Amino acid sequence: MTPAIDTPYPHLFAPLDLGFTTLRNRVLMGSMHTGLEDRARDFPRLAAYFAERAGGGVGLIVTGGFAPNLAGWLTPFGGKLSWPWETGPHRQLTRAVHEHGAKICLQLLHAGRYGYHPLQGAPSKLKAPINPFTPRALSARGVERQIDAFASAAARAREAGYDGVEVMGSEGYLINQFTAPRTNRRGDAWGGSAEKRMRFAVETVRRVREACGPDFILIYRLSLLDLVEDGNAWDEIVAQARAVEAAGATIINSGIGWHEARVPTIATSVPRAAFAGITARLKPEVALPLVAVNRINMPEVAEGILAAGQADLVSLARPLLADPEWPAKARAGRAHAINTCIACNQACLDHVFENRTASCLVNPRAVAETELNYLPTTAKKRIAVVGAGPAGLACATVAAQRGHAVVLFDAATEIGGQFNLAKRIPGKEEFHETLRYFGHRLAETGVELRLGTRAGPEQLACFDGIVLATGIVPRTVDFPGASHPMVVGYLDVLSGRARVADRVAVIGAGGIGFDVAEFLVHEGVSPSLDPVRWRAEWGVDIEGCGRGGLTPPRPEPPAREVWLLQRSPGRPGARLGKTTGWIHRATLKAKGVKMLGGVEYLGVDDAGLRIRLEGIEQVLPVGSVVVCAGQEPRRDLHAQLQAAGSTTPVHLIGGADVAAELDAKRAIDQGSRLAAAL
Repeated sequence: MTPAIDTPYPHLFAPLDLGFTTLRNRVLMGSMHTGLEDRARDFPRLAAYFAERAGGGVGLIVTGGFAPNLAGWLTPFGGKLSWPWETGPHRQLTRAVHEHGAKICLQLLHAGRYGYHPLQGAPSKLKAPINPFTPRALSARGVERQIDAFASAAARAREAGYDGVEVMGSEGYLINQFTAPRTNRRGDAWGGSAEKRMRFAVETVRRVREACGPDFILIYRLSLLDLVEDGNAWDEIVAQARAVEAAGATIINSGIGWHEARVPTIATSVPRAAFAGITARLKPEVALPLVAVNRINMPEVAEGILAAGQADLVSLARPLLADPEWPAKARAGRAHAINTCIACNQACLDHVFENRTASCLVNPRAVAETELNYLPTTAKKRIAVVGAGPAGLACATVAAQRGHAVVLFDAATEIGGQFNLAKRIPGKEEFHETLRYFGHRLAETGVELRLGTRAGPEQLACFDGIVLATGIVPRTVDFPGASHPMVVGYLDVLSGRARVADRVAVIGAGGIGFDVAEFLVHEGVSPSLDPVRWRAEWGVDIEGCGRGGLTPPRPEPPAREVWLLQRSPGRPGARLGKTTGWIHRATLKAKGVKMLGGVEYLGVDDAGLRIRLEGIEQVLPVGSVVVCAGQEPRRDLHAQLQAAGSTTPVHLIGGADVAAELDAKRAIDQGSRLAAAL
C-alpha cells in the first residue's frame, strides 16, 4: 500500500491497483437495498442517490442486490437482471457514477430459501425460520441453471457499463446455503463434503469470470462468520477463499452473520469494528485484497484497520446514507463535520424489511435526493426555533443553510434535548456523535444559539416565523401510592437525579422502558465499547474454533434485579424496531429481566409494587418504581402565544407535535422538511 500524503488518513486514501484498473481510494460503499432497485421507473432517483455519493469521494460503489433470475427474487417483481430489456435502464446508474470518477459494481444476489415467494429453490428442502415459504430442492440440472444465470447476469452488467459485479456468497443467501451443512443436506456432487458444498460458489465465480473476461472486477462476498449452528468451520472458509481466488475473484468482501442468526451484527450496540479481527485472520491465507465490514463509521476507525494490515479496503454502507460526503470530509481533515451513522436501523433496514423506501434517521435526504433539497431561499426571514432537541436542531440548521436568520432558544445549558438522555443508554453511545455534528452545523450555518434562555411571547415578537420544538412532558400515573418516594420518573433516573434501588420495577415497556431497563442492568463501561466483552456476551468466536463462529455466550451479571411491565396484554417490546427489537429483548432476557404483559397496577407501598397478573394479586418486592408511561406534547408556549394574540406563523414539530412515542426519525425528518419549505 502506498499511503496518500495529503490527508490525515493516508492509508484510507491510498489508491488500490487491481492490475487492470485502479480504485482511487480504499472506501467501498457496501451494498444496501433502498427499495428503488425493483422498478426501472425509480432508477433516476437511484442514479441521483449514487451520484451524490460518488461525488462525495467514494472509490467503489456496490449496488443493492439484483437477482440473476426469477427464482432468485427476494420478493415478487423485485430487482432482477436476466432479460435483455432490463439492461438499458442500468446505464443511467453507471453513467451517473462514472461522471464523478468512481467505479460501480452490481451485486448479484440469489435469495434461495430467503426469497419471499413460492418460486424459491435451495440446496435442500429446508424452510428458513424467518420465511413462511418452503423451498424446493434444486435438481442437479436446476443447480447448473442457477450458475448459468449468475454468469449471464454478470455479462449483462458489463454491457450496462458496470465496472464489475459482487457475487453474494454470504448472509445466508443461496450460495451460502450451499456452503453450510446447516442448509445443504445433499448427497450428490453439490453436497456432503466441504469441497462439494463449496463447489457451487467456486463454479459460479469461474463462470462469471469466463463470461466477463479478465478486465472486470469480481468481488466475492464470503461469509467469514455464519453465526448459526452448523455453519462453516474456519478451515472450510479458508479453503473456500483460496478456491474462489483461484477461480478468478478480484476482491473478497467479508460477510458477517446470516439473517436468521441470533447475534446482532450491525446494530448500534455492536462495538465499532467488532469483526475486523476475523478479516485479519484471513489476510495471510490469500493474496487478494480483503474488505473489512460492519460498524466502521468514522475515519479513524477505518484508518486504524488499514494501517494495522487487517484489510485492504473498508466497507461503508449506512455511514454513506448518513453523510454522502464522508470520504471528502475525511480526506480534507474535517472528520468533525461528518454526520455519523449511529447504526439505529430505524429508517434504513427497518424500512427495507417493511417494503418501504430506505432513508436515514440523521439524514432524511438519503434516497430522497430528487425531492428534498435545501435550496437557497429568495425570501430571507427571521426565524425563531424554540427547543434544541433533534427536531429543533434539524430545522434550525437547514433553515440557516438556506439563508434564513435563525435564533435557536433552549432553557437547557446544552443542545440535544432527549438525545442527552439517549446517549447515556448502554449501546447508544453513538448519539454523542449526532450532537457533535449538530454543534458543528450550528456554527457552520450561523445559527444564533441562546442556551439557558426560556423564550416567551415577548422574546418572539420580532420574528417572521416561530417553530416550536419544545418536546414532551412525561405522562404521570394514577394509582394508589403514585406519590410514594420510591416512585420516580425516567427523566430523573437517566439524568442521575434519582437514586435507584437494587430491585426495580419499570412501568411501561415501550422504547423508553426498554432503554431504562438496559440502563439499570448495566453498570460501568458498556460492553458496546469493548469488543472483547461484547463478543463474550453474545457468544461470538473470531479465533476460528467454533463452527459457524459461535461459542457459548457468557453474559455479565446484571447490576440490578428488574421487572419490565406493560399494561397491555402480549409480549413486551412487540412494537420495537423490526431489525433491533429482538436484540433489546434478548439483551434483557440474558440479564434476567422479567418482562410481563397484561399487568394491572394496584398501588405502591413500603412493601413494593402491588399488581394483578392473570387474575392473581402479588407484590413485587422492589425498592424503586420507574415510570415510563408515555409522554404528552409540551405546548405551554404555544398557548401563551395564542393568549398574547400573536399573528406570527407558528409551527409545531417533533414531540411538541406528536408525543405518542419519542421518535427521533420523525422529528429530524419533520424539522428538515419544514425548514426546506420555509
